[in-house]
Amino acid sequence: MTIQESTRSYEQWLRARMPLIAADLQLKHDRMSSGAFAFLRATFYRWVQLWQRGCPELASAPLVLGVGDLHVENFGTWRDSEGRLIWGVNDFDEACWLPYPNDLVRLCASAQLAATENDTGCGLNQICEAVLEGYTTGLKEGGRSFVLAESHRWLRTLATGELREPARFWMKLTDLKTLKSSVPRGVKLALAQALPELGTSFRIVHRQAGLGSLGRRRFVGLADWRGGLVAREAKELAPSAWNWQQRRDDPDLLYQQIISRAVRVPDPCLRLHGNWLIRRLAPDCSRIELASLPKVKDELKLLQAMGWETANIHLGTKSAVAPILKDLERRPKNWLIKAVSAMAKVTTSEWSHWRDGY
Repeated sequence: MTIQESTRSYEQWLRARMPLIAADLQLKHDRMSSGAFAFLRATFYRWVQLWQRGCPELASAPLVLGVGDLHVENFGTWRDSEGRLIWGVNDFDEACWLPYPNDLVRLCASAQLAATENDTGCGLNQICEAVLEGYTTGLKEGGRSFVLAESHRWLRTLATGELREPARFWMKLTDLKTLKSSVPRGVKLALAQALPELGTSFRIVHRQAGLGSLGRRRFVGLADWRGGLVAREAKELAPSAWNWQQRRDDPDLLYQQIISRAVRVPDPCLRLHGNWLIRRLAPDCSRIELASLPKVKDELKLLQAMGWETANIHLGTKSAVAPILKDLERRPKNWLIKAVSAMAKVTTSEWSHWRDGY
């Protein structure tokens, strides 16, 4: 099956479960052509097809409830119930049961592709060492959430940096046209209930965001509340592409299950409403991009934190922790480097086939 055939098959599978927006899918296909890193972000469905062929020696590793579509731009910030800034994985759209190395290999492969495209000088060996060190230490120490208050000043500086300037953030949302129709009644109600005060007047816009979920419906409720703007987003969810690959007709979404199990400080504004994810949008609720970091040492420090946060998620599968540590001990020293190299190479090849045939 070619990448074009895989894409058609997956999108047909999705259409049987939800409406898709043609213009957004077209944008997704365009962005898939822009580079191997963007291609990887957009095509978890292709990754799961190629994973077992590219890393057959990892297929029998202990299973965890994992992120699935893990990559370096799948981390960001939110506020907890105390108003503290928290950092961690912020997208679990593809949460599924899988061999634990999948998340590590995909995270490192994404970092390798991003480093190559941005010419950062961050090498494959450094990437794998940083992620694996953070992951292993996190597992052994029982995990710890990243609360950006007294600790992690460097990460707090990134999270509150110039790229998250509020005026620019709100301008992007307020410039979007108000939707007059096509918004499900249940979604309107969920957005109204998610705003900070019942009865608040708001308008609904359609937002294009992400890459893996681009093409699905996203509605944002925008309100001017007590002197400032607030926003809540409703994003439609589907079962993981892992189910599509394994031909499992399991309608269950594992989003709530994975965040409830993980070592994590909850986002009080995040909730599920049927198959819709409702969450707060704000300048301090956004991802931290690897490309925005000025120094290689900062990148490696962030990658180590990403490895630790991956351990925070995997620790939610308590029965797997001891088997994972045992499995890590018996693997050859360069196992992650070898696997990442193979999957980065096959991803780049798939991207070339997509670009040339697009």
